Amino acid sequence: MNTLKIENLTKTYSNGVKALNDINIEITNGMFGLLGANGAGKSSLMRTIASLQEPTSGTITFNDSNIVETPEKIRNCLGYLPQEFGVYPKISAEKLLNHLAVLKGVINKKERKEQVTALLQQVNLYQHRKKAVHTFSGGMRQRFGIAQALLGNPQIIIVDEPTAGLDPEESNRFLNLLSEIGENVIVILSTHIVEDVKNLCPKMAILSNGQIISEGNPKTLVESIKNKIWSKIIRKEDIESYKKAFDLISTKLVSGDTQVRVLSETKPEIGFELITPNLEDFYFTTLFKNQLKNA
Repeated sequence: MNTLKIENLTKTYSNGVKALNDINIEITNGMFGLLGANGAGKSSLMRTIASLQEPTSGTITFNDSNIVETPEKIRNCLGYLPQEFGVYPKISAEKLLNHLAVLKGVINKKERKEQVTALLQQVNLYQHRKKAVHTFSGGMRQRFGIAQALLGNPQIIIVDEPTAGLDPEESNRFLNLLSEIGENVIVILSTHIVEDVKNLCPKMAILSNGQIISEGNPKTLVESIKNKIWSKIIRKEDIESYKKAFDLISTKLVSGDTQVRVLSETKPEIGFELITPNLEDFYFTTLFKNQLKNA
């Protein structure tokens, strides 16, 4: 069992921006969802875990090794798929994967060939192995990205916003692949897409303004707001008055109409219906409560 332990982690950049503020979390084998809006600090946390930048203070321990002091301890067993990654132009998927395997320390030629072939098959790119990666579609490129992240049999895999820009079919294929991989290693899925976390992760945390504001099992977290979320269709011009009158956690268009969702122990007013909450409702409720706390 692999264990990643983060204690009192902070990161302040030279321009004074505090990207991470006293992060404490423990992650073990399986899929772990890190959910937060763009700018919440997800990428800063991923880069710090991957030892691409040093924290300002705090410790990160992976399997009893302090990786702030000895970053090679995690680099040797890390697979990383950043939000955006470049590829060499005019080089085939097979050749590029082989080259990256050498850089990752897979020196034995026979072993390297077997691993490259197996990974291309696993990510369903074997039939495209002779094509240049820069000609791939978004989904194919992301699948190539996970193949390179899996080189060298990593024990911890970090994927940052992996489904952004993918169509639903490509996204599902990619997430199913991640789920298979996550059975025996740590997979940290950093995303702003609630659905990705709901479908895949037995454990999750919500990050906002560089702080963990909630963590746990998605189903258990959603249970905590059962019988507290109410919905109503209203006129668009009435949104501001509803914000003032109620704890309004979200608004969205439904078939052209404006639907509001409100957090309340009792029925807010006539016309509201009690709904079965989902993870998105919990996410917005948590952000709403955190804003009130910091107001």
